[in-house]
Amino acid sequence: MGPNPRSFHTLAQLIAEDVPGGDLSEDVFRARIVEDAACGGTLTALWGKTLNIWDREQDPNWSAGTVARTHERRIAIYNRLGFGPDLRATLDAVAPVAVTPPATIIARRHIPWYTNERATARSFYWPAYERKLQQKKWSPKAIADLNEASRAVVERLTDPEQVARRQAKGLVVGYVQSGKTANFTGVIAKALDAGYRLVIVLSGTLNLLRAQTQRRLDMELIGQENILRGDADLSDLESLVGVDYVDGEDWPKFIQHGGRPSAQRAFDIERLTTRDKDYKSLEQGIRALEFEKRDPAKHLYDPMNLHHAAARVMVIKKNKGVLTKLVSDLKKIHGILGEIPALIIDDESDQASVNTSNPAKWARGATERSAINGLISNLLELLPRAQYVGYTATPFANVFVDPGDAQDIFPSDFLISLEAPDGYMGVQDFHDLDSPLPASERTPANSQEKAHVRSVTEKLGDRLQEAMDSFLITGALKLFRTDRGVDPEPFRHHTMLIHQSVRVDDHAELALHINSMWHQAGYASTQGHSRLSDLWERDFRQVSAARAANLPNPTSYDELRPYISRARQRISSGGNPVVIVNGDTDRYFEQLDLDFDRTPHVWKILIGGTKLSRGFTVEGLTITYYRRTARQADTLMQMGRWFGFRPGYRDLVRLYIGREEPLTRTRTVDLYEAFEAICRDEELFRQELKQYAELVDGEPQVVPDQVPPLVAQHLPWVKPSARNKMFNAEVVEIRSPGRPIEVASYPQDPAALARNVNHWGPVLRAFPAESIVVPSLTTNDGTTTRPFDARISRVKHAELLAVLSNLEWASKGAFAPHLNYLVQLDGRLALVTDWLLIAPQLTENNLIEASVAGSAPLSLSRRTRQQGTAAFSRIAGFNHQQVAKALIADAAALGSDLMTGSDTGVALVYPIVEGTVDADVRSAVSNGKADPNKIVMAFTLYPPRSAIDSSRRLLRFKAKDSRHKNQVIVSVPGT
Repeated sequence: MGPNPRSFHTLAQLIAEDVPGGDLSEDVFRARIVEDAACGGTLTALWGKTLNIWDREQDPNWSAGTVARTHERRIAIYNRLGFGPDLRATLDAVAPVAVTPPATIIARRHIPWYTNERATARSFYWPAYERKLQQKKWSPKAIADLNEASRAVVERLTDPEQVARRQAKGLVVGYVQSGKTANFTGVIAKALDAGYRLVIVLSGTLNLLRAQTQRRLDMELIGQENILRGDADLSDLESLVGVDYVDGEDWPKFIQHGGRPSAQRAFDIERLTTRDKDYKSLEQGIRALEFEKRDPAKHLYDPMNLHHAAARVMVIKKNKGVLTKLVSDLKKIHGILGEIPALIIDDESDQASVNTSNPAKWARGATERSAINGLISNLLELLPRAQYVGYTATPFANVFVDPGDAQDIFPSDFLISLEAPDGYMGVQDFHDLDSPLPASERTPANSQEKAHVRSVTEKLGDRLQEAMDSFLITGALKLFRTDRGVDPEPFRHHTMLIHQSVRVDDHAELALHINSMWHQAGYASTQGHSRLSDLWERDFRQVSAARAANLPNPTSYDELRPYISRARQRISSGGNPVVIVNGDTDRYFEQLDLDFDRTPHVWKILIGGTKLSRGFTVEGLTITYYRRTARQADTLMQMGRWFGFRPGYRDLVRLYIGREEPLTRTRTVDLYEAFEAICRDEELFRQELKQYAELVDGEPQVVPDQVPPLVAQHLPWVKPSARNKMFNAEVVEIRSPGRPIEVASYPQDPAALARNVNHWGPVLRAFPAESIVVPSLTTNDGTTTRPFDARISRVKHAELLAVLSNLEWASKGAFAPHLNYLVQLDGRLALVTDWLLIAPQLTENNLIEASVAGSAPLSLSRRTRQQGTAAFSRIAGFNHQQVAKALIADAAALGSDLMTGSDTGVALVYPIVEGTVDADVRSAVSNGKADPNKIVMAFTLYPPRSAIDSSRRLLRFKAKDSRHKNQVIVSVPGT
C-alpha cells in the first residue's frame, strides 16, 4: 500500500503471488482478513495501521473534502480503493473508524523539522516498538493514537541536527494510570531515531518504581541485543547466567531486533543503568559519554556523526544523592556535553521536581530552589541541547511554575493534553456527571454510581466485611471466566486496596483486624456461602448482566461456588491475605515480594497510605475501600488507584468510599463529592485547553504561559495544588459563541440578592401568564431531549444587557470577562438582535410557583451551594442545556414560539431558593409572591454561533502589571 489509497486492483496484483491460483478477488481477500484477524496476524495489523493513518490525515488531496476522523472520510478511502460493501464491513470490524479527537495542543510556534520523510528515513526503534505493541494485542486504533500523540511531542522538540543551541520544555498531561509510560516510550523511540543520543528518564522516588520503568524500556524498546551488548549467543541461555532478566520467565517477551542494531544500518543503545542498579557513577568513567565520531573534525550533532553514534539511556530515581552524582560526573566532562542532543523525560513531573522553596524567604534578586528542582536545573544548564518533557496526570503544580524563570521547568513551549484511551476507567466512570435521569430512575445499566460505587457505611454499620466478600467473589468470577476462554493475563494479579489512614501505626493495627476478619468470615461454612450468595445476587449478578452480557457469567451462585474455594486459597496463600505497603526504603519493598513484574500471581489485600498513592501501580485492583482525605486536588487524584485499565473485569470493579469523613475536628467531607468536584475541575481545564487550542491565522490563541487563569476550583477546601499561586496574566474577555455562559458564584447577602431581583424585574414581567410545552428536540450529537413546560419570552439584546450590566456577584469581576464579550454583540464584534428567554417549570409533584418582582408565577428551583463557597455546583438542568444547544444549532426550531434566527441567543432563567427540601422553597413565598431577599436570580446564556468576528479569537488577556507580563505572583493573601 502506498501513501495514498489507490485502486485495490493494483494492490491485489502485488500480493496475488501468495494466493493459490493467483486469484485475489474481494471475497478471497476478505476471507484472508477474517482468518488473519482471528489469530492477530500481520495482515490485519497492516491494514488497521494504514486505514487509521488515512483516517487521521488533515486535508489530503485525495479525500474529496471529507473531514478527518469521520465515517465520511472512511467512505472516501473505500471509494478510492474500490471496495465493496462486504469487505468494507469486515475492515470496519477489525479497524474501527477513528472518531475520537486528537490530543489537545497548546504551544508556541515551532520550526517544522520532523517531516514524514525525516521520520521514516532512519526509523528503527519506533517500528520495533510498534511491532511489540501489536504482539501485546494493542488495537490498530490504539497504536495509531500513540503514534499521533508521540509525534506531537517529538516535532516540538528542537531538531537534533540544528547548529544553534535551543532547549524546548513541554508538559504532557494524561490521566492517572492511563498509559503515560507507553507514550513516553514512543517519544523516546522516535527521538532516538531522529538523532537524540542521550536520554535521561527521571522515574519515581523508590528503586521499585525506577526498576519498573527500566524494565518496561528494556523489554519493549532497548531489547535483548542491546542488553547483552551483542557479546553473547541468544540461544545459549547457560552462557547468559547473571545477565539482567535472563533468569526470568519473561525473557522471551523482551523485544529482539534480529541482531545488533549497528549491524543493520541503525545504532546501538548503551544502558547506563540496569535492572538492579540505579545511577552510581559512569561505570566506564567519563568515556561512557565519549561518542565516537566518523568525522572528528565535525560536531557530534552533524548528521555525518550523529546517526552512527550509539545512544545512551539511563533511568534514575528522583533522589538527591543519585542526581547529585550524575551532575557531578557531567561536570567532569568538557566539550562534548555542548554537542549532545539530549532528552530528559520527567515522569510524575509534579512530584519532587517543582520548586517548593518559599519565595518570601529568597534573598533579594535571587532564586532559591528545593533540592530536586535545583539538580534538574543543573542538568539543563550542563546539557544546553537538552529538551525537557514532563509527564503527569495532575498538572496544576507544573502550570503554576514561574514562567519568567528560564532555568525552571515551566512548559514554556508546549502543553499537550492526551485523550483518555479506549478501555480506560477514569473519574467519569464512577460519577454520573450531568445525568438527566432523576435518582429514582438510575440503575446499574444507566448509572456509573449504581454500577461501581458503594458507601463505606450503611444502616447496619461499616461495610468492610462486604468489601472483603466482594474481593473474594470477584476473584472467583475471574477464575470462572478464565475457565470459559477469557484471556487470563489481566487476571494474573487480583488485589484489593484499603486506604484509610496515612499513619503507619494505624496500618499495622488495621492489618491485624483485617486478617482476623478474613479468617473468621466463615468462607467455607454454610453461613458464609449464604452471605456471599446474597451479595452476588443483589449486586454482581445485576451489574454484570447490565454491563458485561458478552462475558461468561454464572447463572446461579451454585455454579460460582467451586471457584470461591479456589479464590480463597489463592488469596490466603502464605497464611496471610494482607500486605502492608508503607515503607520508605527499597529494602522494605524487596522484602514484601510485591513486584508485580517478577511475581507470577499477587492475590492480596493491600493496606497502606502515601506509598500507594502515586507512581505505584496496583495491578489487578478490583475492590477499593477508601476513607483517606486530603486537601490538595493533585494529592487526592493521585490516590485514585482504582483508575486504570480493567480488561475482562470492568463490570466487577467496586469502590467503597467515605461519604461523611472527618476533614477537621469540626468538619466532615463527602469524599465522593470531592472526587466529583476534582473531576469537574480537570475536565473543565481540558475543555478550556481544547476550546482555545485552535490556531487563528496560523497563530495560537493561547500559549502555555497564559494557561494558569483557566484553572478552576469547585471546592474551596480542595486546592488545585499545594503551591497556591496566582497568575499575573488576567483574562479580560471570554468569547463563547454557541457555548454556555454560566457563572455560578452568586452573592449571599440578602440585600444584594434583592437588588439583583429588582434589576431582573422588567425582563421577568415580560413572561406571559401561560406556559407552553417545549417539544422534544435533537442536538447535533444525536441526543434527544425530553419535553418540559416553560414560560417563554423574547427580549432585545440591549434590554438583557441592561440587566446583566448591573448584577452583583460573590466575587468582584467574576462575570466581567463574559460581560466584556456580550457588550460587543451590538454589532461591533457581531450582531445579536434578541434573546429567547426560557424559564423552565418544574413537574406538578415539585412545582412551587411565585411571582418574582411582579412577574407571572414562575417555578422556583432548589439548589445548594458548595460547601464553604458562594458557588452553586450547577445552575441549568442537563435536559434544558441540551434544548438550548439544539435551538442554537437550528435557526428554524420546532414551534413558532421557539423560532430563533442566526442573530438570536438563548437564555435559561432560574429563580432559585437555597435549600434541600421543598419547605425551604415555601418559606421564601408569601401570598404568592417570592421574597426577593431569598431569591437567587440565576441564568445560563447561549450566544448564537455567529456571535464572533472573523478572527475567531476566544480569549483576551491583560497583565496586571505590564512591567512583569505573564509572571507569577506568589503567596497572595486569601488563596
